[in-house]
Amino acid sequence: MRVNISFSGRMLTIVIAILSSQPVLADTTVSGIDEKRQNELLYFVKHDCGSCHGMTLKGGLGPALLPKTLGGKPKAFLVTTILEGRKNTAMPPWKPMLSHDDASWIVEQLQNGSIPQTQLAKGAQ
Repeated sequence: MRVNISFSGRMLTIVIAILSSQPVLADTTVSGIDEKRQNELLYFVKHDCGSCHGMTLKGGLGPALLPKTLGGKPKAFLVTTILEGRKNTAMPPWKPMLSHDDASWIVEQLQNGSIPQTQLAKGAQ
């Protein structure tokens, strides 16, 4: 079934204004992760990911996890890689430990180069 909708110029302007003021569905930021969980995830990246990708994330058994190596890769691909792992490689699936939001947040941090030291990571050294 096809529905034809026509707007007057004024109505079209109003519709565009309303739609442009709404959050974009494709927004890639994950804002629902509290500071405590962020700290836990940073610890996870440094220690669990770092055990294969290098403690400085410059590579090891696994490839480097630096912005220059991850920047051009689609976020969805990287999130899926974290959650599902990579068959026939040493990359395990982390979905038993991480939510989709956790994995998305990790990818954002890695692609932005925003993996700072944390209190938890500092205390564990």
